[in-house]
Amino acid sequence: MNYLIIRKETPADYKSVELLTMRAFWNIHGPGCNEHLIVSKLRQSQDYLPEISRVAELNGKVVGAIYYSKAKVVDDKTEHEVITFGPLAVEPTLQNSGIGKALLEYTIKLAKEAGYSGIIITGEPTYYPKWGFLTCDKFGITDAEGKNYDALMCLPLNEKLFASVHGKFIESPVFKECDDIEEIEHIGVEFPAYRKVKIQDGFLMLLDKRLGVIEAVDGDNYYVKFWELIIPAKLSKDFKKVSDMPKVGDDVLFLWKKDDKSEIISVCKNMLEE
Repeated sequence: MNYLIIRKETPADYKSVELLTMRAFWNIHGPGCNEHLIVSKLRQSQDYLPEISRVAELNGKVVGAIYYSKAKVVDDKTEHEVITFGPLAVEPTLQNSGIGKALLEYTIKLAKEAGYSGIIITGEPTYYPKWGFLTCDKFGITDAEGKNYDALMCLPLNEKLFASVHGKFIESPVFKECDDIEEIEHIGVEFPAYRKVKIQDGFLMLLDKRLGVIEAVDGDNYYVKFWELIIPAKLSKDFKKVSDMPKVGDDVLFLWKKDDKSEIISVCKNMLEE
């Protein structure tokens, strides 16, 4: 991507990075989000690793960020030091443009050069294996509750050191300190007010799947508002009845195809507005 710069974050970036993080995760895992609060608290934590955390700047504007922190894997009384990252945020109108890829590749190299044994994350299981991440069950590592699932992944950086790592993965306490609704609302007054959406089918709209609103309909052509963008789209083949067709103002899930006409796959009801 032209003019993309990966660099350290400065205090002048703080609020703009928190805003882009808020936008990147808004309505993804539930109504609203708390990732912007995580970023704010993580910077003040002893577990924060600013030496490998980075932001991405495009044409003078910060459009992405990745935050690393210390973590550990505990087996009985033995603690193994590892690291984790999160949030990894990209401005939503620029997602799937290589910004997240650039941040990952740059910082994984930094983490390896710094001598860390490995990275453990909870993330999108169809995305991170591209960078060598494997499910943690292959290494005898579980979450803090002793559970395994596809989203719990690790990337050995030093195979000799990481070979001895097994047990329960424990993140920084910061991540559990950011669920207080009052605190989320308090920090929220510093940013634009965005509409909250809760849908029956759940969330996790990642990769090419997005939540938007029908802005206009012209025959078989639909126009979906996604943040500040108006995206031309067509209906998927799943729409059989005229009564099921989207109308202006409807919330929809759509596949964002930047090189082709995007595809609306379902109409969603905002359960907060029923």
